Amino acid sequence: MKTYARICSVIFGLMMMALCIVIALETIIRKVFNYSLGGVDELSGYAIAICAPLCFAIAAIEQSHIRINLFHMRMPRLLRASVNLIAALLLAGLALYLSVFTWRTVQDTQLFGSVAQTPWMTPLIWPQIAWLVAMLTFTFATCFLASKAALFAFQGNMDGLLRHFGPDSVEDELAAELSDLEERS
Repeated sequence: MKTYARICSVIFGLMMMALCIVIALETIIRKVFNYSLGGVDELSGYAIAICAPLCFAIAAIEQSHIRINLFHMRMPRLLRASVNLIAALLLAGLALYLSVFTWRTVQDTQLFGSVAQTPWMTPLIWPQIAWLVAMLTFTFATCFLASKAALFAFQGNMDGLLRHFGPDSVEDELAAELSDLEERS
């Protein structure tokens, strides 16, 4: 899954760099030539819609989403493992719901032949298909992780649930930060 997260990161990074270049060009052209390319805001919306699910997938795989550890640390071991399982299952459920919503939106767009209300009048089916692919990327990642969590629970492997799905301990976070600092030095 680390490779999967890395691929999502590269795609996200390339899209954001391209968007930054287009915005910079638009700004320069407006200031220097008093002309606008038009539609850069449209591209920005498409990029964010596509990149957001990629970021969600990365956060789920890397366990980098925000957690409130104050209560989690104080819970009994079995309850912590149970909460980790429930969180993985709920995140996969949310991803599935979002994918169904996205799919239905793409279907409606295709049915009505919708176009963007912008100067470019982009057929919305194209950016929405990319959005759907990104959402399915998120869904695949979360369903894979939820399956792994469910397998740990079925096997009675609380250590697996705690290690792979629980937040890092203070010691783990400190070790990671010191390792990053050492790499940068």
